[in-house]
Amino acid sequence: MEQGQVAVGARGRWYDGLTSMHWRVLRASFLGWIFDGYEALVLVVVLGPMLHSVLTPAQAASPTIYAGLVIGITLLGWGIGGLVGGILADYVGRKRMMLWSVLLYALFSGFTALSDTVWTLCALRFLTGLAMGSEWSTGIALLSETWPEEARAKGAGFLQSGFGWGTLTAAVVWYAMSTLHPLGAESWRLMFVLGAVPALFVLYIRRNVNESEKWQRAVREKRWNATTAQPAASAAARDGKRPFTLAQLFIEREAARRTVILLVLSIVTTVGWWAISSWLPTYTVAIAKAEGMADPLSWGSKVSIVYTVGAIAAYLVAGFIIDAIGRKTFLSLSFAGALVTTVITYKLTASVGAMMVVAPINGFFTLGCAYVWMAIYPCELFTSTVRSTAISFVFNAARLIAWIFPIIAGSMIKSFGGVPQAALALGSVYALGIVLPWFLPETRGQGMPD
Repeated sequence: MEQGQVAVGARGRWYDGLTSMHWRVLRASFLGWIFDGYEALVLVVVLGPMLHSVLTPAQAASPTIYAGLVIGITLLGWGIGGLVGGILADYVGRKRMMLWSVLLYALFSGFTALSDTVWTLCALRFLTGLAMGSEWSTGIALLSETWPEEARAKGAGFLQSGFGWGTLTAAVVWYAMSTLHPLGAESWRLMFVLGAVPALFVLYIRRNVNESEKWQRAVREKRWNATTAQPAASAAARDGKRPFTLAQLFIEREAARRTVILLVLSIVTTVGWWAISSWLPTYTVAIAKAEGMADPLSWGSKVSIVYTVGAIAAYLVAGFIIDAIGRKTFLSLSFAGALVTTVITYKLTASVGAMMVVAPINGFFTLGCAYVWMAIYPCELFTSTVRSTAISFVFNAARLIAWIFPIIAGSMIKSFGGVPQAALALGSVYALGIVLPWFLPETRGQGMPD
């Protein structure tokens, strides 16, 4: 075990103990998450022209139904793939799962460019999500098990910023594509062709990234307990036989308690984010139209970009803040900030000028702080033999719930009486996130449990 107090910052500068190997691990995981972020936003920004190309005239009469279906089916695949891939990474290794994840989602993304019907599109988006899902949890597990304690939270925050850089890249590239129209109405296909580029990245991973020695050692020594709070409870574990990692999260009482609380916090993050981010461009366009702006649709893209910039800023500084104030305080303040900025965004902001100021602050909390904790905190609560499973379950089980939201978004907006009312109602879930962190152990300055 390496549990216990670690003198954070004893070397003076947080990065003094980092070697080229540490930076290679971060670079590989960071680039993988950039590709994931790009892939996630591409689907949203090209949705209109893409559906125009693949829907039949009869289907085009109900575009919102098919738009929700395509997004929802991608999220479903992402959730399932992330959960399965995270579990497999605890059996076959972090590096191997990362290789397969990057390669397959790159290939399926490229094939998406060839879609000619909405059903082909849905099938390819499901397969892309399935392959893409496990990249994040394997990267987080690999970095957390290789980086030194005083630098780990910072590195995880930098890694998480890759998603923001990926979404920002997708927004900027699509802005250029929609301006230049290189393939006319079919220019959306080029966005998915670019999504196939990560296949080349597999060569870098194979040559420059090593497997986690901490995970390999824990497997060799058959340390199957899920937390350091108590030994593994099952008879199979006591006999040295490896229990199913997902079951281990619920067999041990302390592991189950941590898993359930973290899952609820993940659901809070995911539900709140979908209510805020997916409706923010639409709401901003409506404000621009009400103000009589010449090009109201452009404001949807602009607000998405500044919203993402705010999130990137949060990712870059989160590791420093969370090491300074502690994990539980950071989580509680993050959700408090998300709740307050949601109210300001949807209740008190009435002009596009004000929205361009508020949106990055909102993104700092609802996409930045509200997500970055999942890259830092859960890995500190579980041991090496179940770490990837735990991280992927916390992150992806929420998606298995959230995938339905894009499908029912239209009816939800109608039921609540408009986008602002729906966003405020769902955003109130952040109140739960303010309280729950205080029921988890503080792990600041403690070594990773083995």
